[in-house]
Amino acid sequence: MTIDFDNARKVLREERDKLVHQLAELGSDENGDLRPDLDFGEGFADAAAVTSERTEVIGIVETLKHQLDDVDEAVTKLDDGTYGTCHSCGKEIGAARMEARPFSLYCVDCKTRRSA
Repeated sequence: MTIDFDNARKVLREERDKLVHQLAELGSDENGDLRPDLDFGEGFADAAAVTSERTEVIGIVETLKHQLDDVDEAVTKLDDGTYGTCHSCGKEIGAARMEARPFSLYCVDCKTRRSA
């Protein structure tokens, strides 16, 4: 099985658009910065709830931002001809993994080691 680079570019573009939209819905820009006018509530009694909600939103934004960074890196790899090559060991990632997760930057072995 070989990697379909045109389809990968299309899927990455769609994934990027989706992530940017999700960030915007949470009140964040593409850099992961929350809008200064974002309102989590005003009541003093709700301070703990507001802090909790803000912390949760920040965590989700950070996760989405990391995913967006991976998508952007995958597009860069497409552009420079290294798409499908593990960012760590330099081996081919494999078409099945790239099809399932087009923004993969690591082969299964290296990703497993990084997660452990």
